[in-house]
Amino acid sequence: MTLDDLQRRLAEFAAAREWQRFHTPKNLVMALSGEVGELTALFQWLTPAESASVLDDPATRAAVLDELADVTIYLARLADVLGVDLLEAAEAKVNHNESRFPVDRFD
Repeated sequence: MTLDDLQRRLAEFAAAREWQRFHTPKNLVMALSGEVGELTALFQWLTPAESASVLDDPATRAAVLDELADVTIYLARLADVLGVDLLEAAEAKVNHNESRFPVDRFD
């Protein structure tokens, strides 16, 4: 599945349930923030070593994957509603970061 496929499927899902009126940028950002909070809670008290192996436990793995999926879904939906090409925006940000933080500054 591509990002475009995901956005199209999410738009169809919302339309079939007449949820477009709820999918405002404000509401989607709030939902995204909530899902990031739920993902954060899964890692909150873990040591760095524990967090690096979080996917080793089947129950924790399932919870992390669910929350990552929720974050992805809300972010993709928000970008679609705003008419933002998410991959283009991410590429522009990486390009900007490469110029802000050139490799030679860290030698």
